[in-house]
Amino acid sequence: MNSAATQLHVPVMLEESMTGLAIREGGIYVDATYGGGGHSRELLRRLRGGTVIALDQDESVQVSDCNDDRLKLLHYNFRHLKRVLSYLRISQVDGILADLGLSSLQLADEQRGFSYRSQGLLDLRMSRQAPQTAAALLASWPEAELQKLFSSYGEVRNARTLARRLVQHRRQRPLRTVQDLIEAIKGCVRGNPNRYLAQVFQALRIAVNDELESLKEFLLQCKDVLRSGGRLVVISYHSLEDRLVKRFMRTGSVDEVQSGQKHTTESPFHLITKKVIVPSAEEVAVNPRARSARLRIAEKR
Repeated sequence: MNSAATQLHVPVMLEESMTGLAIREGGIYVDATYGGGGHSRELLRRLRGGTVIALDQDESVQVSDCNDDRLKLLHYNFRHLKRVLSYLRISQVDGILADLGLSSLQLADEQRGFSYRSQGLLDLRMSRQAPQTAAALLASWPEAELQKLFSSYGEVRNARTLARRLVQHRRQRPLRTVQDLIEAIKGCVRGNPNRYLAQVFQALRIAVNDELESLKEFLLQCKDVLRSGGRLVVISYHSLEDRLVKRFMRTGSVDEVQSGQKHTTESPFHLITKKVIVPSAEEVAVNPRARSARLRIAEKR
């Protein structure tokens, strides 16, 4: 990542995130999703001493404009948080920040296929080490599984029709590129085309990267590694993530409670945000990517 590319990335809700972390001098902080590095750089600026441990599963992410030995960047999915901290001989940290969105750098890379506006391949992997691309998924998953994927992960209303259309199309020719997919599903689009395509690509990305299971594993590990009084700050971008984060902060569990039941154990967290924080109109005007961001903050008891 060169410095010009880094400038493309504008960190979302930067001031709210830093305030939420309640930064302590000399503290140890985790930026679980380094991306363009904006949150990490601001953390370092506000710290006096201390350490910032940055994680990013994307091997293309590099530190190129931050010459600070307090920053340690490791290329791991945040679901491996405890393993990374153990490797660094760190048992507890003072704060953890996770921005769950795609970075502007990933969206700008045509060959990654993250945007339905790109001309690239149907890849969608956050890490090149991930076993399956979106193209491979679309070529091999049964129709019923595709329907479930688009319904559950994209909340696509006509998921059955969409899945059937894709299976019919792949019998004739493979779906290799973003444009192949868009052309194949033209007749399935309902409502706002941009919203529909965004839902389809969200569903594929979640499945390819096992995002929700990774998030569950990460959150449960946060409970173990945060010191008493340490803060957890999470920025999510769609309802599936936000509901999961909200549930975890309220209960300490990532599991849904059956109707009529209640959690019987006290949450290990105290909610700092009773209501979700959303970006200001001014921020959205400057950085439209922030529009769907939702920020929640909790403190370890």
